[in-house]
Amino acid sequence: MNPLETRMKIRRQEMTGTTSGLCEQYIQTNMVTLPKAYAFDFLLFCMRNPKPCPIVEVMEAGMSRPAAADADIRTDLPRYRIYRNGSFSEEVLHLNDVWQDDFVTFLIGCSFTFEKALLDGGIPLLHQEQNKVVPMFDTNIPLQEAGIFKGNMVVSMRAVPNHLVDQALAISHDFESSHGEPVHAGAPEEIGITDLQKPDYGEAVTFDTDEMTPLFWACGVTPQNAALQARPSIMITHAPGHMLITDKKDPNYSIDS
Repeated sequence: MNPLETRMKIRRQEMTGTTSGLCEQYIQTNMVTLPKAYAFDFLLFCMRNPKPCPIVEVMEAGMSRPAAADADIRTDLPRYRIYRNGSFSEEVLHLNDVWQDDFVTFLIGCSFTFEKALLDGGIPLLHQEQNKVVPMFDTNIPLQEAGIFKGNMVVSMRAVPNHLVDQALAISHDFESSHGEPVHAGAPEEIGITDLQKPDYGEAVTFDTDEMTPLFWACGVTPQNAALQARPSIMITHAPGHMLITDKKDPNYSIDS
């Protein structure tokens, strides 16, 4: 299916699972929606932390249709998470019941965008093979503060065959608007991860630790971590692994691919 067909199925709630592997080569984005009163602080937070929060688009107060897609962010992500006063409140399939006219929405680059490039480079994606949501972990990597927003980075993990690590780094390096190359390789304990089988978000994948190296990419779930400390009155995000699929191809993919 093309992006529009996929979003229509999501809008009708016929598809509610992870968007990894869907509409390959098209840009996918994380989403953060906040009342306008918090928008400047969050914009500054993203600008100071571009690795986990690469901004693709900022939608003005009350807007629900992004420029890069014939879409509606209130209905066209498979799952959303709502945080109230810094605490997780609920996970929902649409935002029609909670939408406010003062909401400002930030679309943030997602590593799902470059997964097709990894596959084309011969790099397996275990979360797809094992039908899992990509594992994501809280870390001890500090972020630069901006207003009320602060905290540590969240990362997504993909285990890569040892002999393909350099290739994975090179491929993802070019996708700067989708987090770029990993922030860490191997030795998860160095960034505060104690057990790869107990992710903070997503689902664990199984792999041979002798044959494969865990690579950790900055992740757009990072704002959810920051929200726990910032405690805005309401903050809405994508559910981890459940992105907005846009109509735009990433320019790193060739026109003929």
